[in-house]
Amino acid sequence: MNLQDAQRLQQLEDQQAVRVCISDYMRLCDDLNSPATAQAIGELFTEQACWQGIGDPYAAVLGVHRGRSAIVTMMQHYVRQPAHFAMNAHFLCSEAIAHEQPGRLRGRWLMLQTSAFSAGGAHLNAAEIIAWFVREGSAMQIAHFTTRNLFSRPVDHWNSTAKLPVPERKPLLEPVQENNHEL
Repeated sequence: MNLQDAQRLQQLEDQQAVRVCISDYMRLCDDLNSPATAQAIGELFTEQACWQGIGDPYAAVLGVHRGRSAIVTMMQHYVRQPAHFAMNAHFLCSEAIAHEQPGRLRGRWLMLQTSAFSAGGAHLNAAEIIAWFVREGSAMQIAHFTTRNLFSRPVDHWNSTAKLPVPERKPLLEPVQENNHEL
């Protein structure tokens, strides 16, 4: 393998490692119910990382947390009994990952967050996530994470026992017989 091919392979591996890192972050945030989970989230960040809510209302409500220990402390505020989130699911889309320099990448995603709270109520949030990642050994870690609110609104509830609308079931059509005509 020549140097150019090796560099291209490393870039592809770094991009995949970024996807794994951000996916792990969202998965852990969806199940944030123990101090160990908050600590696992912290391990996805560099020691000097910054986690930042930007724009209105996230800058004021979520704030800025500098350093891994501050990020873990912020996440631990969500760990309660009963759990803060009765249900929480993050959905990422519109991914764009770019190499800024060897071993440093910038990722952008649109995120949809659906939450139900143990205290009652539910919420629908959409945000733009921009994060910078650096290679630490064989893994990528988050060096700077920003989240900017696109919209946020309360909803009644997520899970409903109402009948799910599906098409009426009709008998299947008879399969079409193929005529094998030879020329």
